[in-house]
Amino acid sequence: MVAAMPAAAVRLPVLFSAALLTGGPVLGAEAPTVAQAQYQWSQSPHGRMLERILPPSVEPAQLPEPKSAGARLTARYCVQCHYLPNPEMHTAARWQPIIERMVWRMQGKGNMGPLMREMMAGVQAPSDTEAATLSAYLAKHGQQEMDRRNPALRTASGQIYSIACAQCHALPDPQRHTAQEWPGVVQRMRGHMAWTNTVVGAPELRTNPVLDTTEIVRFLQRYARREAVR
Repeated sequence: MVAAMPAAAVRLPVLFSAALLTGGPVLGAEAPTVAQAQYQWSQSPHGRMLERILPPSVEPAQLPEPKSAGARLTARYCVQCHYLPNPEMHTAARWQPIIERMVWRMQGKGNMGPLMREMMAGVQAPSDTEAATLSAYLAKHGQQEMDRRNPALRTASGQIYSIACAQCHALPDPQRHTAQEWPGVVQRMRGHMAWTNTVVGAPELRTNPVLDTTEIVRFLQRYARREAVR
């Protein structure tokens, strides 16, 4: 069975107006506190829907180069509507269109018309300069994807790995970690998938599907990096 998510991982996500929460404009790239964000999220009629967009995975201090402008802007803008994304969710090439789409939505645009404008009321969108900084930061720390032409992906375990992991993010190159490191990484991802796959709504519809990761770990360890990078 999948272990329960730790308490820190089930905190409510964030939908807030930075100016409203701080009593004025945000200075620099500072974001409101978690407590402030939790309060504002609880006031949103769309909170339960937006909560399901991303699983809780990283805290601002765990981002690559956490004191950089890119990391601060990621924490400031991305958590307005969902949990903080890990830069390794996507490749460098994939991040650019995602950022463009998210900025568009933060501006109250989108295919839901009036509902999108209502949901984004009070949400701040980055300037063109800030969006460019975000793009460069996420591209720099994006996922190193496995070559889809690699024959290993045509094996039975490779296909299981590809189908399971590509559901949520770019397909990681097994060389990214050692054989000793991969089990912990996969276990963490398993927890994310259990959270994402939980059906919300009527109690009789709620499930916690269990993913058998044995073959995935075996595949990753077979092609893993032999030694840790020093």
